[in-house]
Amino acid sequence: MMEFFPVFLSVVFVVRNQSDCIEKMLSEAAAGISSLVCDYELIVIDNASDDDSVFVFKNLTGENGQPNLQVFALTKEVDADTAAWVGLENALGDFVAIIDPLADDIGFLPEMLDRAVNGADVVFANNMQKSAQSLAYRSAYAVFNGLYKRFNGIHLANEAPQYRVLSKRVINFILQHPQPGMTYRHLPATGGFARVNLSYSAMPKVSRAKQLGESVDRGMRLLVSTTRAPMRLVTSLSLFGAVANLVYSIYVVAVGLLKTDVAPGWISLSLQQSGMFFLISLVLLVLGEYILHMVSLSNEGPLYHVGQEFTSARMTRREKLNIEEADPKTHHEPDADPERAA
Repeated sequence: MMEFFPVFLSVVFVVRNQSDCIEKMLSEAAAGISSLVCDYELIVIDNASDDDSVFVFKNLTGENGQPNLQVFALTKEVDADTAAWVGLENALGDFVAIIDPLADDIGFLPEMLDRAVNGADVVFANNMQKSAQSLAYRSAYAVFNGLYKRFNGIHLANEAPQYRVLSKRVINFILQHPQPGMTYRHLPATGGFARVNLSYSAMPKVSRAKQLGESVDRGMRLLVSTTRAPMRLVTSLSLFGAVANLVYSIYVVAVGLLKTDVAPGWISLSLQQSGMFFLISLVLLVLGEYILHMVSLSNEGPLYHVGQEFTSARMTRREKLNIEEADPKTHHEPDADPERAA
């Protein structure tokens, strides 16, 4: 028998162009979650769908629609991490689950929630079965995760997958960072919170071919924004270039003083080249350090904009509030006539 947890759970779904199956998916999710926790909410992030998803969501959030449902329709398509963060920062639950309905198995959620309720701030679930991708994508994916593990100490795909359950205090911690939509992917795994990594095996519902160009762009932004190692490598190379050219200049001067059979013009040309490269290396070094400093102070604007928002007309948690409405017929105004009062 499935265990019951006395918590408020928020479940975030990121969807795009799934109008034909979204109603069934949400109904099945609500049926399973309602028997799992005492209260819940379903948060759907529509990632700029170009089908009739908005029309479906309007019906689902109507009087006779799906209870405890919130929908945020984005005006332009963003990456999956940014879209998931839209739901995270609007979630009210004690715990928040982030699910890709096409790749993740919601049936594994009870085991994840059990670990979260019993003390884990972050619970990751890694599906051992992956969608088939091209050789180029898999190669780039392996290179990215190798570099990320070298720079940050974690394998992002295995140790911080997108299917996760976070406690509210982890979300509040991420909110303190200037770019929470970007740092949300790796920060729960590197922030020092109690973490549990689980594995399961379930066939993805739909095999989606991912675009290599978009993935490389997102990977580079994630790699650069979450660690200073790439820019620090640039500044280290600049420093090495400056020192190397300085040493070479000393070598040229030494050759000019100790040797008599030097080709005419070699000393002046070598000193000129080494001096110019020395100055260029110093300029790159200063610029690199300045960029590192500016990145640490920058706080860019939002990465997304919510164009439309729909909320269920029925919220079961409101029905549970201990509020009693006063009957106006039983409410008596004090008698203003002192003689009648006497």
